[in-house]
Amino acid sequence: QVQLVQSGGGLVQTGESLTLSCTASGRMESSYFMGWFRRAPGKSKEFVAATRWSGGPTYYDDSVKGRFAMCRGNAKFTVLLQMNRVAPEDTAVYYCAVDDQPRGAYADDDEYYFWGQGTQVTVSS
Repeated sequence: QVQLVQSGGGLVQTGESLTLSCTASGRMESSYFMGWFRRAPGKSKEFVAATRWSGGPTYYDDSVKGRFAMCRGNAKFTVLLQMNRVAPEDTAVYYCAVDDQPRGAYADDDEYYFWGQGTQVTVSS
């Protein structure tokens, strides 16, 4: 069983930076994938970034590539989503999630079983 607790988020202006945090507890295996997803108002949940818990390459959606970075936090079992040069289209509820049976479909939210509570990010123009 994995529990995910998110923090961060809020209201920022276009071009600013913001960091979201996700702390995992419970049994995290090195093979698990952790991902970030977001749901904008009126839209379905979409992939943002993902990486294997043990490390390795990080995968990003094209819409955030070069602006967002997924990395480990200083605290144990914490993963950050560093959001730079944010834009109004980044406005969404952001979720971290864990796939405990990864099959390579890291961008498919149906593959993820454990989810954080979500955190709102609003970017004003």
